[in-house]
Amino acid sequence: MIAIVDYGAGNIKSLQIALTTLSIESTLTRDETVIRDSNAIILPGVGAFQDAMHQLRSDNLDKILQEQAAAGKPILGICLGMQLFYETSNEGGLSTGLGLIKGKIERINANVKVPHMGWNTLQIRRNKHITTNIPDQTYVYFVHSYYATDIDNDDLIATSQHGENIPALVQHNNIIGMQFHPEKSGDVGMQLIKNFWEMVS
Repeated sequence: MIAIVDYGAGNIKSLQIALTTLSIESTLTRDETVIRDSNAIILPGVGAFQDAMHQLRSDNLDKILQEQAAAGKPILGICLGMQLFYETSNEGGLSTGLGLIKGKIERINANVKVPHMGWNTLQIRRNKHITTNIPDQTYVYFVHSYYATDIDNDDLIATSQHGENIPALVQHNNIIGMQFHPEKSGDVGMQLIKNFWEMVS
């Protein structure tokens, strides 16, 4: 079972539908015991970094996520959920994240359209299980104004070009982040979710 962390920020319904379509059991929860007992965790998210971290801390979910990450449980972060994995963000002023992956979150360069919204291609940089049956230059769906920078190159799995190379898919051991929305990315997104579940099971 996958625990979807409920902290008031997310496109939850479409994610739940995608998991159900793939016959993957999931539950939306903020219950610490349910999260600990799950096989894997998804941290979704749409909204502002500071607000999201404040809510996670208020519910003690930051500590649970850090604990479960250290225990080796597979955790997938989607969009804002991926950004929360990093050390800091300058969205709305400097604030600290979960610190599960090295790097920081900064605003996309104003020389290009912000937010980065719509379909864009993935450039696969490194083949991992998460990229199984995912062709290079395939399209996925983005909606974001901030991106990860100063990251460890070994964590970078795929990028997308939007003025510069945007980290689109990252993995640090058991922690996987997708800057795009797999649940809105058609067959490619479904394959990515399936790949994540296969890593779990």
